[in-house]
Amino acid sequence: MAKARAHPDQLAFCLDAPSMPTGPAALAGLEARICATVGAMIASSGRPREVLAAEMSVMLDDDISKAMLDAYSSPARDTHRVPMSRFFALAAVTARLDLMDPLLREIGGSVLIGTEVNTARLGHLRQQARAIATEIKALEQNAPLIRGGK
Repeated sequence: MAKARAHPDQLAFCLDAPSMPTGPAALAGLEARICATVGAMIASSGRPREVLAAEMSVMLDDDISKAMLDAYSSPARDTHRVPMSRFFALAAVTARLDLMDPLLREIGGSVLIGTEVNTARLGHLRQQARAIATEIKALEQNAPLIRGGK
């Protein structure tokens, strides 16, 4: 399967560590921002909402309609909240996982997409290697030869 191309409007990855929300109303207005993100995912896909709804329906094995997508993306319809499973399916069918990052940063998380995980793993392994090298240097300062080895 061919590697998917990045969306031309894909958000750059932010290297700032996100922080956890604290205090009263720290997440106030989150539904409106989710709604706006749904709208951005739909608009950036360039495909009709009926097509997106059909692709989501297949992915979830559940009936999703154009009207549902209209409601999820409308700031005026605040009683129509998008279930997380449908939000994830929309992100997948539009290939806009990058748009989830600003929302996840609001709760202290971040998004790595596909093989970007390898970059994080590489950093983790390098950090472990530095810690091991530091421990080796400390042990070398007072580690005797075992049983007078030559």
